[in-house]
Amino acid sequence: MIYSHEVENMCCVTKGANHGPAPIPQEGKWTQVKEIKDICAFTHGIGWCAPQQGACKLTLNVKDGIIQEALIEAIGCSGMTHSAAMCAEILPGKTILEALNTDMVCDAINTAMRELFLQIVYGRSQSAFSEGGLAIGAGLEDLGKGLRSQVATMYGTVAKGPRYLEMAEGYVTKIALDDNNEIIGYEFVSLGRMMEMIAKGMDANEALKKASGKYGRVEEAAKLIDPRHE
Repeated sequence: MIYSHEVENMCCVTKGANHGPAPIPQEGKWTQVKEIKDICAFTHGIGWCAPQQGACKLTLNVKDGIIQEALIEAIGCSGMTHSAAMCAEILPGKTILEALNTDMVCDAINTAMRELFLQIVYGRSQSAFSEGGLAIGAGLEDLGKGLRSQVATMYGTVAKGPRYLEMAEGYVTKIALDDNNEIIGYEFVSLGRMMEMIAKGMDANEALKKASGKYGRVEEAAKLIDPRHE
């Protein structure tokens, strides 16, 4: 280590304050984090690219500073789906500092990693007050049955009004309208459940029927319309 001439000629003064960093909540304990390996957290971060064409939700489960589990959910850009695929291979096994300084090929994912890093190192994690933290696999629980992301896809115009295309329940097949043409419900298909049943050998038409459902006052509808073609 090189010191300037001015510093070399200074006399020594004792550093009195030496109490360490403020403790942060981690997995049910208060921890003085001094190194990356002291970090344990399960949490989420949201990121966006420069043109704001796409967005990413990144979920990490970190144990002893190392990413043990990663869930990457992307929307709005076809290219970032491929970047997300790469991240599923890249992120597990890295420390959070390595991940912060790794190019994820997509600005939205890079930004999500930055935002998530800040939450983790300041102790703002979902598992902050969960004794022992969350098990590896907790990220998949966010996806529910069929392991599909929670997605809302809606469209509307002044001329023709709103269209529900996809809800948490699934792919919207019909919108229920009343006498005033106002939406009072919808029919949907849970694609994750349907594909699971087909994979187990069920006939596709039967699986479609079993995975279908409705929400709202569908029975009272004056008419049902296909939101994609009507």
